[in-house]
Amino acid sequence: MKVIIFGCGRLGASLAQALSEAGEEVAVIDRDPRAFRLLGNDFQGRTIVGTGGDEEILKEVGIEEADAFAAVTNGDKINIMCSLIAQQIYQVPTVIARIADPKMEEIYRELGLKTLCPTRQSTEVILHLLKDSR
Repeated sequence: MKVIIFGCGRLGASLAQALSEAGEEVAVIDRDPRAFRLLGNDFQGRTIVGTGGDEEILKEVGIEEADAFAAVTNGDKINIMCSLIAQQIYQVPTVIARIADPKMEEIYRELGLKTLCPTRQSTEVILHLLKDSR
């Protein structure tokens, strides 16, 4: 499976490392070259400095052959924009966008995007843990 990840913070680096260790073909895009330090020394994928919305960068990492695209930066708007580009222009089969605003999650899903909302998911887990502690 060929996966492109936009954002090499803790989540992006962890995802890239796990996919690389599983033998998947991984390319990671980030605007800050220092972000790639979070990847382990044994990371086998590609790293490229840029943004996930830049057509040249996307073509360089092989978006046209990608099986999946995950936008996992800390910015909802850039994640959604890049995810829509991957989905609608390049027809990447699986596109996932990390978002912080749970109020927007349903709207993005109606656009056909799979979303990961740590805000909502963390709230649900904490509520569950609080109930279990009673």
